[in-house]
Amino acid sequence: MLAFGAATRVYLAVGATDMRKGFDGLFGLVQQRLALDPLSGHLFLFCNRPRTRLKALYWDGSGLWVCAKRLEQGRFCWPSADGEGAAGARASINAEELALLLGGIDLSQTRRKAWWRREPGQVSEQIA
Repeated sequence: MLAFGAATRVYLAVGATDMRKGFDGLFGLVQQRLALDPLSGHLFLFCNRPRTRLKALYWDGSGLWVCAKRLEQGRFCWPSADGEGAAGARASINAEELALLLGGIDLSQTRRKAWWRREPGQVSEQIA
């Protein structure tokens, strides 16, 4: 079972990905296309062109996980590849948004409440 903490980021590779790729192919995509470290402990998601299949790559500290999901009907709501370069090749979501995405919710049609949330790596100010 995979469990993600609050500091675990979920990165989406926007656009289409060849779903024939396995461990090494997805590892290379994270390094080259997303310009991120596959061994960071974050989750990386990839989707095919018809948006009916997802693959996830995750490093748990001792090895890589590759998980796949195939929809029997319908499509995932997935961001298109509009931008250029590494910043345009990825999008970041949190664990709650991941659950919505996997549950069939269109994230572009939802909105997040405006409340403060500490981002991973953000330093908080100490009250004296």
